[in-house]
Amino acid sequence: MKVLCFGSLNLDYVYAVDHIVRRGETEDSAGMSVNCGGKGLNQSIAIARAGIPVWHAGAVGEDGADLVGQCECNGVNTSFVRTVEGRSGHTIIQVDKDGNNSIVLFGGANRSMTREFIREVIGSFDRGDMIILQNEINLLPVIIDEAYTQGMQIVLNPSPYSDDLNACDLSKVSYFFLNEIEGEQMTGEWEPEKILRAIHERYKTAKVVLTLGEEGAMYSDGQSVCRQEAFRVKAVDTTAAGDTFSGYFVAALIRGMSPQEGLALAARAAAMAVTKPGALDSIPTLAEVQLETEKEGTSC
Repeated sequence: MKVLCFGSLNLDYVYAVDHIVRRGETEDSAGMSVNCGGKGLNQSIAIARAGIPVWHAGAVGEDGADLVGQCECNGVNTSFVRTVEGRSGHTIIQVDKDGNNSIVLFGGANRSMTREFIREVIGSFDRGDMIILQNEINLLPVIIDEAYTQGMQIVLNPSPYSDDLNACDLSKVSYFFLNEIEGEQMTGEWEPEKILRAIHERYKTAKVVLTLGEEGAMYSDGQSVCRQEAFRVKAVDTTAAGDTFSGYFVAALIRGMSPQEGLALAARAAAMAVTKPGALDSIPTLAEVQLETEKEGTSC
């Protein structure tokens, strides 16, 4: 089985603030950095650092050499990353003193996908291969349709949640990865069990991974539910925690681990990610996760 992550590559402009800026407020920043990120890139690198070969498909602008370089130095195959005119996608991220964040997203090159490019990429993969998707690139409905026709397993993280998703045939999705906010946006429910039930009522064959922040995570296949508590750590920056969780859970699926084992592995990796600043720099390697697991005597 091959893994393709078809998604965004962003430059993240990160500002350290005392608190998230309110409407009409101006606040001094205690620090600023420019990092490589984007949900697609984060998830590709999380999968690669978890020890699974992964191809990335997407686009960067003329300022995107560092984004491609980050893929390559982390072992992500960039055969399907193209350079287009203009600027790469980027974000403006506020990180407060407690590690919470808010994000403004500019699509840039991530919005330059074409039907021809999508067909070229998807045509290079086979039935049973896995495709990882988010909602930070254009023509997502076309990608889902092409991947489904090709017989690929479709993993969708519907983030950022928007009305664009209404154009997607979500009945073709094999796995939904979402947090409690996206779960509420998707179903109108806010209790985890009701979110899972509502998704299964609409998409009977889909499996769901629901992350709940400090409350841990849940997995449901419509018949049974697995739960995983969050590992308690001091959060510094939560920017890439969800992407780290997603990447590691995908890696667990590829390895044939059980859902419960996958939740434990992903939760450990995500907990380690929030203890470091930045997106890519915070994503741990599998060796680091295993070492931390051994130290605490827990099983992943």
